[in-house]
Amino acid sequence: MSASLYLDTSAVLRAVLENGTSPEVEEAIATAPALITSRLSLVESSRALHRLRLLGQLSEAKLADAQRAISAVWARCELWELTPSVCERARQAAPGKLLRTLDALHLATFVLAREKIEDLQLLTADERLQAALEEV
Repeated sequence: MSASLYLDTSAVLRAVLENGTSPEVEEAIATAPALITSRLSLVESSRALHRLRLLGQLSEAKLADAQRAISAVWARCELWELTPSVCERARQAAPGKLLRTLDALHLATFVLAREKIEDLQLLTADERLQAALEEV
């Protein structure tokens, strides 16, 4: 049986935008009994698509397809809010790692969610976030 997953934005963007490069990620998302993410993921994914549009890196048709696919993934997720607890945990997260702010917020949300969902695993394409897991 598949594990429940916390989806970092990077994993979803990679699965949708880099067609065919991550069949394992796509399979994991498709078969997970439960999906969780931070509300931050909705903002990050929208900003990424805006950036691609402004840079002219994808056609409008491909951007629309990507938006639909990303929205379908987020619709399956339980959204966790950026609460004071998440923010405080993020402030203290992985002090020995070069972890960016948004990644610290994802890590903190994952850690808090994992306290309630025992089999929860983090799915990320971000090497810094993956490395920070060693400290939690």
